[in-house]
Amino acid sequence: MLTLGGCNPEPARPASPPPVVEPVLAEARMHMVRDQIVARGITDPRVLEVMARVPRHEFIPMERRGEAYDDWPLPIGYGQTISQPYIVAFMTAVLNPRAGDRVLEIGTGSGYQAAVLADLVAEVYTVEIVEPLAKRAEADLKRLGYANVKVRAGDGYQGWPEAAPFDAIIVTCAPEDVPKALVDQLKEGGRMIIPVGSQWGGQELYLLWKTPTGMKRQAVLPVRFVPMVKGR
Repeated sequence: MLTLGGCNPEPARPASPPPVVEPVLAEARMHMVRDQIVARGITDPRVLEVMARVPRHEFIPMERRGEAYDDWPLPIGYGQTISQPYIVAFMTAVLNPRAGDRVLEIGTGSGYQAAVLADLVAEVYTVEIVEPLAKRAEADLKRLGYANVKVRAGDGYQGWPEAAPFDAIIVTCAPEDVPKALVDQLKEGGRMIIPVGSQWGGQELYLLWKTPTGMKRQAVLPVRFVPMVKGR
């Protein structure tokens, strides 16, 4: 190697991975829908269409974008993860969001689930207890044009009482019991999808709906979510 000026060359730095271009990402989204979601029994055309459109890669750290459409959760910082695409699609399909709905999400995380819902309903209110994540998700949702999503940093156990009642509630972290405040903020006839149980003792994803005689529930899937944390 030729060295100019008598100086020793700097040691070579490892090359950064090349950026993943949008056509590749769009193709990866289509494979995700076909191979991870449709292949596992989700057929709701509204959910499939929105999962094929929402850019999951925009909600994860740059260094992990090459994995954005693989079927596993990814770290987003602060001990939190973005859920695997299948779980996002499954929970959305089971919740059965409708065009005029006002939906409360507990556990904003990256903001990806809120973005999926935003394309299906009238309004999304989402609460995240980790303030830096709430701020980052809010900025990303705004940057990507999701104007019908409102983000709050706060205690998910308290919900968003001044915006209640909600047509549907989705919880993306696991309490040991269903929080009463969330039940109170659900409209009669409304639906809630929520994982319940301890981190190590097993969790079950439940669909709940509010009837004139009380809450009904149906277990729909064994899961493992990060625990739901109470505010101080």
